[in-house]
Amino acid sequence: MFKIKIKSLLSILVSKFIMKLSKFLFKGGTNFPGKIALKLDKNILKTIANNYDVVLITGTNGKTTTTSMIYSIISNSKRPVITNNTGANMYTGIVACFIANYSFRKSEEKKIAVIEVDEANVKFITEYISPKVITITNLFRDQLDRYGEVYTTLKKILEGIEKTPTSTLVLNGDESLLGNLNVENPIVYYGFGTKVHENKIVDTNADAKFCTICKAPYAYNFITYNHLGDFYCSECNYKRPSLTYSIDKIVDLNTNGSTFHINDKEYSINQPGTYNIYNALCAYSVTKALGFQDTIIEHSLKTVASSFGRQETLSIEGKEVKIILVKNPAGYDEAVNTINLDKRRINLSLLLNDNYADGKDVSWIWDVNFEGLTSLNVNKVMISGIRLYDMAIRLKVAGFPSDSFLLCKEEESLLNEIKACDGEIVYILATYTAMINLRKFLHSKGYIDKIW
Repeated sequence: MFKIKIKSLLSILVSKFIMKLSKFLFKGGTNFPGKIALKLDKNILKTIANNYDVVLITGTNGKTTTTSMIYSIISNSKRPVITNNTGANMYTGIVACFIANYSFRKSEEKKIAVIEVDEANVKFITEYISPKVITITNLFRDQLDRYGEVYTTLKKILEGIEKTPTSTLVLNGDESLLGNLNVENPIVYYGFGTKVHENKIVDTNADAKFCTICKAPYAYNFITYNHLGDFYCSECNYKRPSLTYSIDKIVDLNTNGSTFHINDKEYSINQPGTYNIYNALCAYSVTKALGFQDTIIEHSLKTVASSFGRQETLSIEGKEVKIILVKNPAGYDEAVNTINLDKRRINLSLLLNDNYADGKDVSWIWDVNFEGLTSLNVNKVMISGIRLYDMAIRLKVAGFPSDSFLLCKEEESLLNEIKACDGEIVYILATYTAMINLRKFLHSKGYIDKIW
């Protein structure tokens, strides 16, 4: 027992020192301190997370935004709470988050940890922690070279859930893959109780189109986006589960945000798009499961700031610039739909990388509805990133005139083109590492205050 305590103490102290050094030298460092901590004590997570009620947020899209919303609600209630708000959602990054917030002073008050976790890393966390709540936002094709199809992603998540049967699951009921799970956990479902548009026909490129029980194609009373919606199977009668929390009415959808009803009460968010309504509904459902009051939730959702790179708005030389993280067809299509709400004269900047964190396979861009942008009043199209030529070809096929493309191989040239833009807004659609690199560059130029 004494040996374990010494190992844990050494692990925490060394990791904290490395964090301070990394922040001083590199202005960051969110995973490496966790790696060192685990080298010194492989069981360290059990020690440092001991006094927390843990909420895990996983799924393909919306993790960071949903985590931010949940954290904001809990923080506004004056409860002690921590979160990995840098988006470091791998096992090592989560360990580093707990160590950064670890205090050697004992506290009797139970704290809450709101933790975003990569889908494949849930099983590492639940090896040492029994979360109070685990929520799954959705399951879409993403990084096919790493995850494979959505069924593989679900299997990875369930490997973690199986280790913690007492955790309450807060699940997206509109996600057909989550309605028929063979688990012991108590389950709460959320989803849309009203349609967003008239579409009932699932797109050819949509995910999870076939019944998990009998493999027949799903039919829909309505679709919200991609394969999400009020689904049912006409062959075996499998259908969407009953919803505890639902969107009853859409009051307004615009480029600045949305207003809607959850269980007959009106809420507003300052982030646009159907996918952000899902994020807000998920945050609402999780915090209701934790026992928080409607008034706190309402105020927090209305005022929560955009997470970095997720509908983040900047001012560059007086121009409105909005950075939108895009990483798979489903999320990209929703970004396209959101931009389509903007009737102003706009500029587009599309950044495509193929680093490990983006996924090496970029063929997914051919499943994105770029054609939906061609009818807008677009002034300038700027293309950048490691795979900028792949993006240029895709846009040419979509119907954009290739002679209007501006190929920017470096951030400096992209910034200069943004500064020279006419029009009222610049939308930057960037994959993960492209977004991170651009934000670091803009930080160095003084346009962004904080990298993380």
